Amino acid sequence: MARKNRYIKWGLTVFCVVAAILLFYDTLFGHQVLQKFIRQFSGAVRPVLYGAFMAYLLVPVVDFFERQFCSIQAVKKAVQTGKAAMAVRALSILLTWVVIGVLLYLLASVLLPELYKSVLQLVSNAETYYWTISDWVQHLLETNPTLETWVAAQMDGIYADISHWVKTDMLPQAQILMLALSGGVFSVVGFFGDLLVGIIVSAYFLATKERCCAYAKKVIYGLFSLENVKWILRGAGKVDRIFSGFVRGKLLDSLIICILCFFGCSILDFPYTPLVSVTVGVTNVIPFFGPFLGAIPSTFLILLVSPIKALYFVIFILALQQLDGNVIGPKILGDKTGLSSLWVIVAILVGGSFFGIPGMFFGVPVCACLYSAANFLVETRLHAKHLPVDAESYGPEKHPAQEQEPK
Repeated sequence: MARKNRYIKWGLTVFCVVAAILLFYDTLFGHQVLQKFIRQFSGAVRPVLYGAFMAYLLVPVVDFFERQFCSIQAVKKAVQTGKAAMAVRALSILLTWVVIGVLLYLLASVLLPELYKSVLQLVSNAETYYWTISDWVQHLLETNPTLETWVAAQMDGIYADISHWVKTDMLPQAQILMLALSGGVFSVVGFFGDLLVGIIVSAYFLATKERCCAYAKKVIYGLFSLENVKWILRGAGKVDRIFSGFVRGKLLDSLIICILCFFGCSILDFPYTPLVSVTVGVTNVIPFFGPFLGAIPSTFLILLVSPIKALYFVIFILALQQLDGNVIGPKILGDKTGLSSLWVIVAILVGGSFFGIPGMFFGVPVCACLYSAANFLVETRLHAKHLPVDAESYGPEKHPAQEQEPK
């Protein structure tokens, strides 16, 4: 057995070394064969990843419907005998997607027409808004001659840069731009195709979730020692609790904020209510910075129509965010991540710099998992040294190592 494990370790080491050499060669000489392979492979498995993510989010809903069915005595007996287990699971999955479909239809039938009207209104009033902003700027420059001189100099430089860019870059690349636009249309069609396949894949994952978990545990038990398996399974459970609690909770929280914003803006008669509500709800998914990212453009839109309503909207958004931060968020999310505000900001900035908007969202739970793992390793080492694990024991004028020494 020891010899077999040694062979496995040597095989993995050789594989990693060869893969690193090939990656270095491919990067150095610029053939980009590996990048093309990764791009092609990621495109092929994208529907499976969509399906796995949707199934992960929908597990509590399917479990809820199963519990409701099993509360019926006749169904419970049939499930216990193994006769109706798969039928109950299939019906639960079907009901889950039916409920999602009905909710999406209701949301679309109520929100999409209003959203369409808001966009049309915004486009039709674009010229009016342009002259409004122009009058503001002109009045500001007339009352500040120094600022007018500086802005004129800057505008001359910007005009020269734009002219140079149009002549040297934009016109020669017009064909590439058209190809990119046509490729964007195909990308949208491909996305919906991948999403449809992902729904089918999610149904399979939901139907066989126990079997998938059992197979994953089988692989872990086969590759690692029993001592390591215990820590791996414990870590996987911790990661699942962090991710499931944060992702599901944040999506539900953002949906509630979107609905509250829609009703609040409708009652207060703010312009562009559907557009503003969707913007606030979608950006609320991003922790910490999300409310500001949604409130700033929304306030500017309302400001173009009525400055006093823009002021009321700012007050309303501040009140809504206080409600979310002190009542709704803690009730739904609790302390799922265990991160301080500083680490949340760091996670958002790092995730956003590498992966954009998705990185800003998933950066927080990933950072929480890494923080939990690092904290666990530190506490394990401290326990081995018979030292306290609470941070207060390491404050000024405190020396835990000396306190643990035998007298």
